[in-house]
Amino acid sequence: MTVPTKTTPARSVRSRSVRSTTAPTETALGLSESRSAGGRILKAVVHLLVLIVFAGPLLALLVSAFGHVKDPTQLSVVPSGITLDNFGIAFDQGVLTYLLNSFFVVGFGLLLQVAVSVLAGYALARKVFRGMTLVLVAILATLMLPEEILALPLSLILSDLPVLHFNLIGTLAGMIVPLGAWGFSILVMTEFMRDVPRELEEAARIDGAGDLRIFFQIILPMCKPALGVIGVFGFTMIWDQYLLPLLVSVDASSYTLPLALRTLRIDPDVTPGVVMAAALLALLPSVIVFLLFQRSFVSGLSSGALKG
Repeated sequence: MTVPTKTTPARSVRSRSVRSTTAPTETALGLSESRSAGGRILKAVVHLLVLIVFAGPLLALLVSAFGHVKDPTQLSVVPSGITLDNFGIAFDQGVLTYLLNSFFVVGFGLLLQVAVSVLAGYALARKVFRGMTLVLVAILATLMLPEEILALPLSLILSDLPVLHFNLIGTLAGMIVPLGAWGFSILVMTEFMRDVPRELEEAARIDGAGDLRIFFQIILPMCKPALGVIGVFGFTMIWDQYLLPLLVSVDASSYTLPLALRTLRIDPDVTPGVVMAAALLALLPSVIVFLLFQRSFVSGLSSGALKG
């Protein structure tokens, strides 16, 4: 005995397929996105305009750095000739020294900042002490104050370091020490360490582990995504510092690259192409660091979004 099967007319199948391809879909904001030809053309035009707005200046920077540009009004996104003369002139102007100063400040400043952030985050997340709320409020308040307000007291402290009475003005150490504690990195590490299960810590204590062993073998390995986040953000923040080197530097020998760009820009003997070459050198490290730590960075942001 055979069971009759119900067949769907070809016309109804065709009509449903056509309806499904032209039916609007909802976007993340709850708006309807049309799949018609006109909607696709409009979407392509909008994407092209956004690409021009955001990628246009970067392309002009790249083209001008390798081109013969004598007038800033002649910047173009179409290359007319490729040359490395701009980089040679930039190195003659001391850009290589400024670049090495920037790497020195970023390297030691980031190491100090990460060390302070993970230790402070562990104390705030896993320990309970009197005044902890006030400490968190004070750390959060540092993120709300603009750098211009902190410039005068910071310069006074660096000229006469408390207790030690060292004068850090005119030294690269004066640019590194203030970067050691950054409220953003401390808060990120605090929130990640709070989400580590306390059962793991209690089991380690039963096995006889101390605070240092728990910190280095249990807490810190589980916060690798957070380390990627504060590493990328910290590198970018330190690399782009302008006010702090301006307060500390007393001569060109201690300039960092962002501060040297201003000197090159106001020099009448330096062409715009040389300034663009130096700006490209200042841009590349941030891009390279982001590409190297992109997986950890995205993982850290995703973990924070899921926990929130």
